[in-house]
Amino acid sequence: MASEYEVTDGELMEVAADPQQAASLHKALRTLAGNSSVGEELQALARDALSGRIGIREMIESPRYLAAVGAKLDEMREAAERMSPEERKASEQRAEKMREELPEDQRDSLDESREERLEAERDRY
Repeated sequence: MASEYEVTDGELMEVAADPQQAASLHKALRTLAGNSSVGEELQALARDALSGRIGIREMIESPRYLAAVGAKLDEMREAAERMSPEERKASEQRAEKMREELPEDQRDSLDESREERLEAERDRY
């Protein structure tokens, strides 16, 4: 049986800023497709995007994707709210370690995104 077609990094340049970002997106889609803890809907969407059945832009703009991501974010928020102070501190330390292991350009991008989110949060209040 022939293996199923999988999009290339080049095809992901439709939504990526550069080849490195396309490769990261490709890796993230593979991770989602193979990780049952993200839920069946996100796995199916990732498989559809990897196989080229839907485009990345189409996927991220679809109500199906938004609902699946929203549900997963709600789960994450609820889990974070149930954390003890010790668990929260350990989680923050793991996140900082992961951030430090990123290449500098990705770390800078992450820091910029974090600042934008914090600013938006401050503006809400």
